[in-house]
Amino acid sequence: MAALRDLDLGRGRRLSARCLSVRFSRAGGPGGQNVNKVATRAELRLDLGRAEAALGPRAVARIRACWPRRFDAKGRLRVVCGRSRHQARNVELACARMEELLREALVVRRPRRDTKPTTGSRERRLRDKRAAGARKRDRGAVRDDD
Repeated sequence: MAALRDLDLGRGRRLSARCLSVRFSRAGGPGGQNVNKVATRAELRLDLGRAEAALGPRAVARIRACWPRRFDAKGRLRVVCGRSRHQARNVELACARMEELLREALVVRRPRRDTKPTTGSRERRLRDKRAAGARKRDRGAVRDDD
């Protein structure tokens, strides 16, 4: 069986492999007889109840809000990977995807604050508009004064 590893969430935060569980099943798609007889598809689940001790309740709430459709009936975050023909590779890909999802959910983005254009930028914009208008006016028909 493929070994689970701790998840690195950035900023020195790590999530223990004890919070994770993995289940294998037969994958679909191409692969010939291998697909029909070998359980290589990995389904990785994160128990947020256990993870709350390491992450804190606010982080767990952010994860739940960010990925509501990825939870199973027991409230575990679920990632499925069946891309590879090897169990260990699928577990590693699922762990990488789980890390990516958790990092994305834990990033706190400040809302954008509306700003006004500066006086200089307003003047440059108007100057450029006048120059464009003059350029277009100068494209008129050429008169021959002979």
